[in-house]
Amino acid sequence: MSDTADSLAFRTSLGASTATEIRLLGHDLADDLMGKVGFGELAFWLVARRRPTPAQTRVFEAVLVALADHGFTPTAIAARLTYLSAPDSLQGALAAGLLGGGSRFLGVTEDCGTYLHDALARHEGELPTDDAGWDGVALDAVTRTRAARRFVPGLGHPVHKERDPRTAALIRIADEEGLRGPHLRLFEAIGRVHEQVLGRRLPLNGAGVCGAALADLDLPVELLRGFALLARTAGLLGQIAEERVDPIAMELYLAVDRHAVPADLPVDPPAAPPA
Repeated sequence: MSDTADSLAFRTSLGASTATEIRLLGHDLADDLMGKVGFGELAFWLVARRRPTPAQTRVFEAVLVALADHGFTPTAIAARLTYLSAPDSLQGALAAGLLGGGSRFLGVTEDCGTYLHDALARHEGELPTDDAGWDGVALDAVTRTRAARRFVPGLGHPVHKERDPRTAALIRIADEEGLRGPHLRLFEAIGRVHEQVLGRRLPLNGAGVCGAALADLDLPVELLRGFALLARTAGLLGQIAEERVDPIAMELYLAVDRHAVPADLPVDPPAAPPA
């Protein structure tokens, strides 16, 4: 048994512990990282397996701030109602909110990053150098999407009908740090040209611009939703903390319950007699 156990080896470049030491990313956790590395920087480092530059950290943390909370969204309401039902299960309330991160809320970050990544792949080696060129790439992408009867992720918002304030702010921060890369430039171009194809103007939403910014940081597009969930975890914890001292969940529950209207079930027609 001991020989078999000693031969086991599970490789990891992340963390490992001994009786006296914790190693993380090749460093001593207590001596090298604690108090010296911010959480946002560490989160980036854990996924990318490379330490971000100060410029990358600033853009990355701006994304986390942008996605942390957005008021009484379905994710926040789900967390509050779950906490009302099970106040002994903080993890359940957090999980309930996170499970709602999908194609309409939070998941747009990954969907948009993937969409832009795929559109750029069709023009690999010949990326534009000016706005007119980017507009052409964007027009091609939106036209293809419309022909496929799909939505362009990152366009439109249920609250910000004219302008999502996060979009311009994040583009400005990325530009200041020299990280306004091809994904952001294509996303901006989609904002300029989509009306030609869709026949109406929609704002570029914050979740979408976050996906573009994360993709420009060379983070795996398949994991971008995880960063949105990481950010929203902080927001949901704040929602639950507020629910403890200034609750609204019971009021929400009763408002729905007291306004429930019984509806008659449709009656199935009688089955035809056998021929």
